[in-house]
Amino acid sequence: MTYYSGHPRILIAVDCIIFGFDGTDLKILLVKRAFEPEKNKWSLMGGFLQPDEALDEAANRVLKQLTGLEGVYMEQIHTFGDPKRDPEERTVSVAYFALIDIQQYEQQLSEDYHAEWFLLSKKPRLIFDHDNMMALAQKQLRYKAAIHPILFELLPQKFTIPQLQSLYQGVYNTVFDNRNFTRKLLSTGLLIKQKEKDKGSSKKGAFYYKLDKRKYKANFQAFLNFVPKPDKFL
Repeated sequence: MTYYSGHPRILIAVDCIIFGFDGTDLKILLVKRAFEPEKNKWSLMGGFLQPDEALDEAANRVLKQLTGLEGVYMEQIHTFGDPKRDPEERTVSVAYFALIDIQQYEQQLSEDYHAEWFLLSKKPRLIFDHDNMMALAQKQLRYKAAIHPILFELLPQKFTIPQLQSLYQGVYNTVFDNRNFTRKLLSTGLLIKQKEKDKGSSKKGAFYYKLDKRKYKANFQAFLNFVPKPDKFL
């Protein structure tokens, strides 16, 4: 204890980059900061690590406070420790990204944080180094989505192939060939075709599919890469 007592105390925070999909667009969830510095500016959702918490527990607590959701996909991506990143006090932040289906919880957002969804291309400037956090989260998301079926975490239980293609195009900010995308997607064997169609997007309609969760779990680490030349997006 004598050795420890001579060292400075440093705050540890967790910040969550929350990606959501509304069936058409990929979005980011931001909150308005309620205190100085940078009061009323847009921010990622975050909080301080409590003495009795592990980092993952803190990140899940922060997410639940904002959305009411538990057990969603969340991944730690990086630790940000620049001494000047927070002008108020020396704070090290551990960043996570989370993936959620917006339609699952539209009514659950806490009003306490003035949360709002933004298109990735139209988000405002964020406080501190949060823009850097988000850029790194996007890069990590693109990397993981190119080799694993991670983006299914953003979809509802039933979805169409055009919806899934729209999601991938939003993540990679590009346009995929419809036939090649569909062919490669169906070749994975992860989808179960349903009898009903979504006729809201076209007169002909598009069949709904469900994810084969057994195959999803079994093949998560050996997913067929159907994103062409993923390195160019990273």
